[in-house]
Amino acid sequence: MELKQFRYFVAVAEEGHITRAAERLGMQQPPLSAQIKAIESGLQVQLFKRKPRGVELTEAGRELLREGRDILARVERALHRTRRTARGEIGNLCVAIAPTAPFHKLVPRAIRNFRKAFPLVTLTLDEGLSNEVVAGLINQRIDVAFVRNSDIHADDLTTIPLLKEPMVLALASHHAIAKATTSSQSVALAQLRDEPFIFIGPPGTGLHDETIAACRGAGYSPRIGQQAPRITSALGLVAAEMGVVLVPESLKSLKMDGVVYRNVKGPHQPKAFLGMAFLKSNRSEALNRFLATVRRERT
Repeated sequence: MELKQFRYFVAVAEEGHITRAAERLGMQQPPLSAQIKAIESGLQVQLFKRKPRGVELTEAGRELLREGRDILARVERALHRTRRTARGEIGNLCVAIAPTAPFHKLVPRAIRNFRKAFPLVTLTLDEGLSNEVVAGLINQRIDVAFVRNSDIHADDLTTIPLLKEPMVLALASHHAIAKATTSSQSVALAQLRDEPFIFIGPPGTGLHDETIAACRGAGYSPRIGQQAPRITSALGLVAAEMGVVLVPESLKSLKMDGVVYRNVKGPHQPKAFLGMAFLKSNRSEALNRFLATVRRERT
């Protein structure tokens, strides 16, 4: 049976009358009668008992009605979900986030509002540095990423800038500079010439490269103390008095025993980039909805 024949049969079965069923279907009675006969002939089963004032289902007809209704309902659900998927209202989306990005209010707010607006999109969150998420984007494991690196180069990859926030200095609370200043005072990068710097991520990641550039702008190359894979381990090294680290200003909300923050002053104040990276060839409407949500939150 064709799908349209299921619709013809269900309409006649529910109406109990071919003429009324034809009116419901928006067609003439003779073609509908011919279709019902063709269905019965093809199945070699009598589905209706003809009566003077309509039709009545046989036992076989009642069984087909149960199955027919289910088939039509499943088809309608499939079409409905297909349309909603095309509109970006249903689907799957993997969002990667740089380790320091969630501390900026834009990121959790955008994700929260997207989930409220599109609750049927399955949202998966991942974490990774720039070099890690680029690999995930290229192999299509990740759909979009909040990144800290403005200089990402890969075929088909594009990056939308969202904002730049000042970077601040995180140092041990017992450090001489911390004791000589208050939380409202600023520190010049030139004062850190002899300090070992802790770097978040390897060369080629946003905060690492921005720290190098800022120190060189202040007239020196920073002493590389330790490399930390994530912000929490970097601050742990700071608390252990292993060095200092430059972090985005939004990280000041992250309190850790033994760590204090100071603003940076001078002509070479470092800025932390925040943007969204994704493949231009990704045609997912859910991705388009997510990008639009983030853009609205940025304004």
